[in-house]
Amino acid sequence: MSKINLSAVLGPAFHRLARDVFKHGHTHYDLSGGRGSLKSSCVSLLVPLLIVNNPGIHALVLRKVANTIRDSVYAQYMWAIGELGMAKYWEAKVQPMELIYRPTGQKIMFRGADDPMKIKSIKVPFGYIAVTHFEEKDQFAGRLEIRTILQSTMRGGPKFWNFESYNPPISRDNWANKDSLEDRADRFCHKSTYLEAPPEWLGEQFLLEAEHLKETDERAYRHEYLGEAVGTGGNVFEKLDLRVITDDEIASFDRIYQGADFGWFPDPFAFVRIHYDRARETIYIIDEIYKNKLTNESAADEIKSNGYTDAYITCDNAEPKSIADFRACGLPAKEAVKGPGSVDYGMKWLQKRTIVIDKKRTPNAYKEFVNYEYEQDKNGDFISGYPDANNHLIDATRYALERVYKRMGVTA
Repeated sequence: MSKINLSAVLGPAFHRLARDVFKHGHTHYDLSGGRGSLKSSCVSLLVPLLIVNNPGIHALVLRKVANTIRDSVYAQYMWAIGELGMAKYWEAKVQPMELIYRPTGQKIMFRGADDPMKIKSIKVPFGYIAVTHFEEKDQFAGRLEIRTILQSTMRGGPKFWNFESYNPPISRDNWANKDSLEDRADRFCHKSTYLEAPPEWLGEQFLLEAEHLKETDERAYRHEYLGEAVGTGGNVFEKLDLRVITDDEIASFDRIYQGADFGWFPDPFAFVRIHYDRARETIYIIDEIYKNKLTNESAADEIKSNGYTDAYITCDNAEPKSIADFRACGLPAKEAVKGPGSVDYGMKWLQKRTIVIDKKRTPNAYKEFVNYEYEQDKNGDFISGYPDANNHLIDATRYALERVYKRMGVTA
């Protein structure tokens, strides 16, 4: 086989990822992006090369529904093999749907996850299944379904590669979007857009359609072409600044506020530490404690061990005993005032402020604020009021800043 020039057919946005794949830098590869981002093309080019370069291994490519495979991912892999100049070395079968590397008999198998027993019973003639590719990850039922499949395939060999490619669903609360935010040391997350692809690969009409949507419906453009989970339009918090908060910034913060929302299980104990810049109307979420089955004494010890006794902790007033426990442990705890309309009042005030969140420092606050959306009725219309679910650190933030907005007023 002649030498393959992968860079000639692989989008430049994926060169670093490809190097990592061939070095086996990670086991899991998460590829997300909008239309024309070339993520599926990337995986379909890399998998055959992994087969060729690793005798004895096989690959399994999956979509949620079997009858969507032939005209989608199977055709994509046929294209890739042709682009790599390898077509004559591969035998294409449709019953069962497989691509077989003629020199060795290694296989790329295509299956649907709608029949899990067939996946479980897959046997290879030699070696083991080292490569899996979940195309359109978001169409699977959730991480549990993918994990169950991998538990059947990731066995019998020393190393594995698992690819998951998808277009992010519009809702930030979709499991696939939230899953890709989870930190995992053995996973490489890659996001790409059509803007990083060579224009001639996409064609003039593709670019014209993208530009037209950008001009007429920017929100749809951001979702469809940039692969952003822009939300359903019902995002409660629109003014989020998701970025790194540096140690130097924190060292300069001089207006510290703290709040706590008590919980046990399944609701967690939630504590938040905040700086509020009044001049710029900006809230910085500095740190959090977010744990289940944490006693009041243990929570107090954790707060004190971090040195967070320098500011009041405003707590949910529905837990007077817990507040008393905090005080007995030496914490400057006090009750939130709350009262009729206090939730709406406090939430509206928060919505008018920029909220800076560093995912590394406060991952649970990140999840809550980013994914918090108004509920919808059966007709898709938004329901007024704020959902009372997955909002523990949001509540703690509201308590922490209560004395600020009570003094300033919600329209300040």
